[in-house]
Amino acid sequence: MHARVSKVVFPLLALAWVSGSQAATVAGTIGATLVLTSSCQVNGAAATGGMSFGALTFGASNSLFTESSGQVLGGGGGALSILCSAGTSPTLTVAGGANDGKSPGGTRALFDGVANYVPYDLYTDSGHSNLVAIGGVIPLAASTGVAQAVNIYGKATGKAGLPAGTYTDTINVTLTF
Repeated sequence: MHARVSKVVFPLLALAWVSGSQAATVAGTIGATLVLTSSCQVNGAAATGGMSFGALTFGASNSLFTESSGQVLGGGGGALSILCSAGTSPTLTVAGGANDGKSPGGTRALFDGVANYVPYDLYTDSGHSNLVAIGGVIPLAASTGVAQAVNIYGKATGKAGLPAGTYTDTINVTLTF
């Protein structure tokens, strides 16, 4: 029986060895794709709906103050920072606040939560000469992929009869790119 097995197995092994030595080669390609969409960062964080663009703090004053100034500060205590994809032309729209028009002497107002308002306005310069109207657009330079500082300043005006307290407002802002 061993003779029969060896007569069948050895020729099959030889055939397998001969056919295995004649390997074929096939060349091809792999396609690679990356789709990038325009995006922005505000104060170093990915721009998403409902995010904070910074804070405008007028500081602490006595209730008989005449004027108080502040600047919108982003993360790290610096000016509001906008970084967008290269080639985009971002704009910042400063819409209304929660208390607009509720106090003479400014287009916007800070509210103490009871019945008192402090008028204030926003400006693009520290000298308070370039007013940012409600719904005003602040155009930014075409983006080169480098963060841009956006300076927004506020000036609150005191008035007679203001009680001590904390006065606040929330301003709606939209970044378009």
